[in-house]
Amino acid sequence: MSKRLRKVVFPVAGLGTRFLPATKVVAKEMLPVLDRPLIQYAVDEAVDAGADTLIFVTNRYKHAIADYFDKAYELESKLAQSGKKDLLAMVQGTLPRNVRCVFVTQPEALGLGHAVLCAKPVVGDEPFGVVLPDDLIWNGKRAGALRQMAELSATENAGVIAVEEVPHNQTDKYGIVDATAVSERAAKIRLVVEKPKPEVAPSNLAIVGRYVLPGRIFELLETTKPGAGGEIQLTDAIEALLSEQSVLAYRFEGTRFDCGNKLGLVKATMAMALEDPQLAPAVRDWISTI
Repeated sequence: MSKRLRKVVFPVAGLGTRFLPATKVVAKEMLPVLDRPLIQYAVDEAVDAGADTLIFVTNRYKHAIADYFDKAYELESKLAQSGKKDLLAMVQGTLPRNVRCVFVTQPEALGLGHAVLCAKPVVGDEPFGVVLPDDLIWNGKRAGALRQMAELSATENAGVIAVEEVPHNQTDKYGIVDATAVSERAAKIRLVVEKPKPEVAPSNLAIVGRYVLPGRIFELLETTKPGAGGEIQLTDAIEALLSEQSVLAYRFEGTRFDCGNKLGLVKATMAMALEDPQLAPAVRDWISTI
């Protein structure tokens, strides 16, 4: 696990039913937070962590993400002719030139573990990151959550999973870890349980959408039997990995917005508006009136 993190997997095959009817035509990862789609925040975090290969695990109907990161010749030509250099730079800046996108199809929705397994031919046996774009984690201009985790993984030669405390009555919505603290922000995981009922949950430390994992996880996923909901659970493969090597739970620096639901998307939009020096004063004035 001491290798530099070069590859990051984005499982983006979901249908986004919580945002229907908008997601009938707009991929949920393309829903905007101010003027940038969710997927852009996720990609920026991966690039910040050092990734140069971004692997999108998608379904056969989703083309918007590929279109977004592709070159828009007509738009760029018109912006150039109009002398709108700032807008042109923005459009061309969705990806650094040294970063490539790879798109892999998940033929059937068989769970997060299955989605990650679909990326095996591209990732190979090296350590890699997994980012769930629904979880927008914002740390301002400081190191993003994935970079924090990649650095910890390299230092400790261990897998790293992002965690956050949740209310005890919500443990049945998350993968929950039982872990022993090894530093202020990191803890060695002893046990992982997928969506336990509050009365049997080992803790309230919930796994959220960031992982740094060894290539070995693919072999474990291939032998993982379907679990909760008839899906191949990534947490089950991580549980098997624990018997072979250390996996750390990490309390990241930054604020997480659960943009898989409407309230989370609204909170993220408001937070980003208040970060914008041009928008913030007007937004604060408007909030004071309501």
